[in-house]
Amino acid sequence: MQPSPPPDPVDPAAWRLAQRRALINQRTATPKDTLERWGHAMDRHLAQAFRLAGGKVAGTTVAICWPHRNEYDARPFAETLRSAGATIAMPVVVAPQAPLIFRAWTANTEMARGTPGIPYPASGAAIRPDVILLPVVGFDAQGYRLGYGGGYFDRTLATLNPRPLVIGTAYEISRIATVHPQPHDIPMDWVITEAGAYRREGGILATAG
Repeated sequence: MQPSPPPDPVDPAAWRLAQRRALINQRTATPKDTLERWGHAMDRHLAQAFRLAGGKVAGTTVAICWPHRNEYDARPFAETLRSAGATIAMPVVVAPQAPLIFRAWTANTEMARGTPGIPYPASGAAIRPDVILLPVVGFDAQGYRLGYGGGYFDRTLATLNPRPLVIGTAYEISRIATVHPQPHDIPMDWVITEAGAYRREGGILATAG
């Protein structure tokens, strides 16, 4: 018998704030050599996920995020995708509470700095991603994510049609019993950790492959 999920918190916003702080503190305290080892494993599992998701890379646009506070660094894997014919993009905040846009990115792209100091492509036309590699603060067995609290990606995903394939990237230390998803939360299609690739099937994350 599966254990029952914990009851919904009386104050979901306060619960998420406390959970977010604890998970970020745990991640930022992780040694650099451990993060590098996990990152190499995640590169391999991401390659597996792309094969299982259809294998088409050439001609696709894949969005990644600049790594922040010890997140998985997707840039090396993005270069592998670029060499296979993909266009790489990064998100741009255009206004508070507005959906994100995405601009093409290469290692030579001129970058600007937003808040809280995260680089983004300074110029360029908006492009629509086919796949988003989305870092998470926490995730649960249903594929829901705990982010930084701004709501940008949920607002963005709600406006994109067709919706991109969303692949969350996280470490196993970010796994929690439940995110206590709210009505606006959109689950991820896949989650990649250093332990493997998980695909959302029937509302639950299952080991892929």
